[in-house]
Formats: sequence, structure tokens, C-alpha cells
Amino acid sequence: MGTRNEISELPPEADLARADSLAREIFSDLANKWAFLIIEFLGQGTLRFSELRHEIGGISHKMLTQNLRMLERNGLVRRTVHPTVPPRVEYALTEAGEGLRQVVDGMCGWTQRYLGHIEASRNRFEDDAAISAMARSDDVPGLK
Repeated sequence: MGTRNEISELPPEADLARADSLAREIFSDLANKWAFLIIEFLGQGTLRFSELRHEIGGISHKMLTQNLRMLERNGLVRRTVHPTVPPRVEYALTEAGEGLRQVVDGMCGWTQRYLGHIEASRNRFEDDAAISAMARSDDVPGLK
């Protein structure tokens, strides 16, 4: 997953198949409704669980917990437990998480830049699909 120049600059011991497999696994983990929102809000600073849940809005306790664990497992979020009673737990992005946030911000910029194009393409596709469906129904006796 890189240009030929980037790949040629890698050391010979680099395991490209393993890196590609890991990238696909991480992308699969992140491809859900909440992960990018969590990354975006944590990119603004360290938050406690309840603060993060309030900022996101609409996310269940269970979904936030599952996503934070997945992000922590992948090294994107750091969980810090402070020895107080009750324990205070804070979440922050790691360096890798900050790097991913920059990529996500770039994707958001791309979406904003091409929003009109994407919407027009979707509308054209839906219109073409509706016309094709009508044409097919005209070909089948009894479906008019």
C-alpha cells in the first residue's frame, strides 16, 4: 500500500504482505459509525469517558467502550487511570492517533471539495437506475 518509490525505499526486511494485512484489519476496525468521531474529539484534547460521550452525543455506553478498547488495542488511543477514589480515567490520542487524525481531516477536506460532484453523481445514478427499472418492467408482460 504505497507508491513504487515509497516501496523501493523500504529496507529489504520489510514485510509488505504483513503490513498490507494489518492495514486492511485496521481499516476494517475503523470503518464504523463512531471511530472517526472519537478520533476527532480526542484530537481536540484529553477527555474523560463521560465528557467524550457527551461531546459525541447519541453513542451508547457500550458502543463507546467497545470503540475505545479497539482504538487502544490498535495503539491510537492511550487510556490513563488516575489512582483516585473513584478512579479517574482519561483518554487521549497517541502519536499514531494524531497521525490518523490528520489523514481523516484530509479525507474530510476531500469530501467538502467534491461534495457537489458526489451528490450529482449519486442523483444521476439513482435516476438512471429508476429509468432502467421502468424499461425492464415494460419488457415483462403484465408488469405495466
